[in-house]
Amino acid sequence: MKQHRLAAAVALVGLVLAGCDSQTSVELKTPAQKASYGIGLNMGKSLAQEGMDDLDSKAVAQGIEDAVGKKEQKLKDEELVEAFAALQKRAEERMAKMSEESATAGKKFLEDNAKKAGVTTTASGLQYEVVKKADGVQPKATDVVTVHYTGTLTNGTVFDSSVERGSPIDLPVSGVIPGWVEGLQLMHVGEKYKLYIPSELAYGAQSPSPAIPANSVLVFDLELLGIKDPAKQDDAAK
Repeated sequence: MKQHRLAAAVALVGLVLAGCDSQTSVELKTPAQKASYGIGLNMGKSLAQEGMDDLDSKAVAQGIEDAVGKKEQKLKDEELVEAFAALQKRAEERMAKMSEESATAGKKFLEDNAKKAGVTTTASGLQYEVVKKADGVQPKATDVVTVHYTGTLTNGTVFDSSVERGSPIDLPVSGVIPGWVEGLQLMHVGEKYKLYIPSELAYGAQSPSPAIPANSVLVFDLELLGIKDPAKQDDAAK
C-alpha cells in the first residue's frame, strides 16, 4: 500500500513536469497553468519532507511520456518495485532517526526545564507555569471551554495559534490531548498558563502534521477565557 501511495505521488509530480526540463520556460498565465504549478509545488514540498528531495524530474517526465505515448517502458516492473521499496525504506529510516533524535532532545528539554523557577511538574510528567493568576472557577472534564492558545515546538517554532487567527476556540475538555485535559482542569477562568507537554501526553510517535515531528515535546501558551453554560449548549443543540 505504501509503495502504491509513493508511486501515485511520483506520478502526479510527473504529470506536472511532463515535457518540461531545466531549459524550458513554463507559462503560468491561465488558471489551469497556475493550478498545475500549485499541484506540482505542493507535491514537491511533500516529497521533500518525506526525504525524497533527490527525485529526478526528467526521469519522472520520461516515465509519463513513455506511458502516454504507449512506448516500451525502459525498466521492468520488478526493477520498479525494487526501486520503490528502496525509497520507502530510506524514508522510513530517516523518519525513525528523526523520531529518535526528537525523543532524546525532548527528554533533555524537560529535565532542564523542570529545574527552572516557577515550573511545576505533575505526577504524569506534565510541566506548567502560572503566567497570570485569577479567581475564576475550574473546568471539569465534562465541560466545554473557550480558550486562546499558541502552540510551539521547543525551539519556538509556531505550529498552531488561535491568537494569530484572532479567534478563540470552544472545545470539550475531555476531547483534546491528555496534556491539555490535565492542564485545563488545573486552571481557573481568566488564568494564563504555559504548558510543557511530554510527547506521551501529546501525539507520541504519531505525528498529526509535518509541522510537528514525531515524539515532540509541545509548548502551549494557554488562556482559559470561559466555561460554556451547559443549559445554553443544550438550547443551541435543539
